[in-house]
Amino acid sequence: MADPQYLDTPQGRRIAWHRFSGREPGVVFLGGLRSDMTGTKAVHIEDWARRSGRAFLRFDYSGHGQSGGDFTDGCIGDWAEDAQAAIEALTEGPQVLVGSSMGGWISLLLAKRMAGRIAGLVTIAAAPDFTEDGMWAEWTEEQQKACMEEGQVALPSEYGEDMIITRRMIEDGRKHLVLRSPLALDVSVRMLQGTADADVPMSLALRMLDHIDGEDVRLELVKGADHRFSDPGCLGAITRSVEEVLGIS
Repeated sequence: MADPQYLDTPQGRRIAWHRFSGREPGVVFLGGLRSDMTGTKAVHIEDWARRSGRAFLRFDYSGHGQSGGDFTDGCIGDWAEDAQAAIEALTEGPQVLVGSSMGGWISLLLAKRMAGRIAGLVTIAAAPDFTEDGMWAEWTEEQQKACMEEGQVALPSEYGEDMIITRRMIEDGRKHLVLRSPLALDVSVRMLQGTADADVPMSLALRMLDHIDGEDVRLELVKGADHRFSDPGCLGAITRSVEEVLGIS
């Protein structure tokens, strides 16, 4: 795989990226928390885009993958700024955002901030507001106290070493919640969710479906699929959903 190129954002962060030109609307992949742009879903969508002659961009948020910075210095607001900077600097015209887990939250933030540039959304096990509803609300009093008084808390992760969640991430997340106020989207939205997802419950996907105000918003539940959503059937569902949003299926 070729080495990435780098973009220095207006906020002074350096993010790694890969892209290629093609037909518009282009497609942008937004990864999840502690994931990177070399993951199965990102590469699968890139392969589809190359075969389809579609413009495509993938990148790593600051503190992730090959980008600069430390993970523990970042937060939702920073990573949304990274995504916006990448789209503004590295793409032209309308873009379909494909957001996985945290990337689903960021895609919703960008759909509000960059309405004129967003042609559609595909979310995969989207986790909007997870810092508040999926972390803080489920922590013990001891964990909450440690986060506030010590500045961070370590959470065990089945994907590797403990995940360090900082007080800044929790407090910043509260500034970017999207399920507490009206969320009107005038683009096509496809949401994918596995029924065996141990990280993002189906109830959140149903809450999103009920909360989003739009004329073309659909949720597809995939029985037995987990949070990785990366087996052949799930990968096929992703590209099929992108094609639906692009109006080419």
